[in-house]
Amino acid sequence: MSQKVDTRVSFAGIELRNPVLTASGTFGYGTEFEDFMDLTRIGGFVGKSLTRSPRSGNPPPRIAETPSGMLNAISIENIGVEAFLEERLPALPESVVVIASCFGTEPEDYAELAARLSESPRVAGIEVNASCPHVKSGGIEFGQDPQLLGRLIERVRAATSKPLLAKLSPNVSRIGDMAKVCEDFGADGISLINTVQAMEVDIKTRRPVLSNVLGGLSGPAIRPIALRMVWQASQAVNIPICGIGGILTAEDAVKFLLCGATAVQVGTANYMNPLAAAEIAEGISAYAEANGFPRVADLIGALDLSERGG
Repeated sequence: MSQKVDTRVSFAGIELRNPVLTASGTFGYGTEFEDFMDLTRIGGFVGKSLTRSPRSGNPPPRIAETPSGMLNAISIENIGVEAFLEERLPALPESVVVIASCFGTEPEDYAELAARLSESPRVAGIEVNASCPHVKSGGIEFGQDPQLLGRLIERVRAATSKPLLAKLSPNVSRIGDMAKVCEDFGADGISLINTVQAMEVDIKTRRPVLSNVLGGLSGPAIRPIALRMVWQASQAVNIPICGIGGILTAEDAVKFLLCGATAVQVGTANYMNPLAAAEIAEGISAYAEANGFPRVADLIGALDLSERGG
């Protein structure tokens, strides 16, 4: 990575050596990738979403390839918050920035998880997975209902003093409104987008390819949607945004920075190349140097909207 460019960014009160994180659910608990990559080459990572008790998730098949993407319905399989804090977190190098993700079906679940995670000085921030179904509201995602979302963020905010990120669902008509709700109720930053609800069918068996029928679409197929939503959210809030969705290359990541993201998360690319996040971080620095930006932070929101001649 070039030493001529300052790669550091400050995201929601979390100091990052570069703007590249890995996305929840795609990088395990960090230890799984240590044999492939020095974790200090990236800004940090967001761990798999945690529940109060271990969770097995949906039965297979729960992952399928799609054109330019991946469909999954894993349903938050995880080891539980206590195993994460007692076993996985201590195994990571002290210098690695760890953001913990939490999941629940009631605001109280999230609040309890946030409070427990906040007891660890190793946890730099809390990401609230707001794309989870709220049981008492008939399964609607927290991130689809502004009142539910507001209550969720308010409850978690009261439970932690750590930087609080809200990971939003793309399955809404006005993402800017949802981002503003998070800001109003105390979130320090926004992560978007989560996967897009989708399905696929096997015509040989005439059955859905996933046992759950519906799943979440990720990968390059959703990148233009994610860019649009990051741009719209950046116009609606003053808190920083972490852009997610189909980032395979440094060029992809730069697009999110230009559209207003302060940091990015690399997800599906990790399945194809365990070095993807580190290579993207280095590529962002090279882009900044080649284009005369002394700091990577100078790329944030630098989209040129001037009228084109001709």
